[in-house]
Amino acid sequence: MRFFEDIEVGQSRELGSYTFTADAIKAFAAKFDPQRFHLDEEEGRKSLFGGLAASGWHVGSVCMKLLVAKGKEETAAEIAAGEKPAVWGPSPGFRELRWLKPVLAGDTISFSSVVESKRTSEKRPEWGIVQARTSGVNQRGEAVYSILATAFAPRRSG
Repeated sequence: MRFFEDIEVGQSRELGSYTFTADAIKAFAAKFDPQRFHLDEEEGRKSLFGGLAASGWHVGSVCMKLLVAKGKEETAAEIAAGEKPAVWGPSPGFRELRWLKPVLAGDTISFSSVVESKRTSEKRPEWGIVQARTSGVNQRGEAVYSILATAFAPRRSG
């Protein structure tokens, strides 16, 4: 993970992709969002979605999984290069969560993140605050997911 000083507004990261299978959609929905159009193909076809649709929470959870995996990959690469990795703090929250188009069974969503802003924390000057827009697009290039997340990044001088 990068230190606050190493982050530039406009920097982007590819986080990876995930294919939403009917089985995965139904399993997630059964545990966390048991609505008919997430659980049954026919009900999905009859809905506004036009097919078995993944829960928006499922899409967001997959995005978070890929974001954490990318952070672990970057940390391992830094350690292998003999560098000291930054240990990020928690997120104070997010805004602008949007499910822009349905994610249907068989869709592959590719996620990426772009830094939109950064500033030093007034209350904790050893930390910086980074805002990044994370988005997902399907295999047709259509935007399906967007969120503006905030996180604490450690400063080298902290």
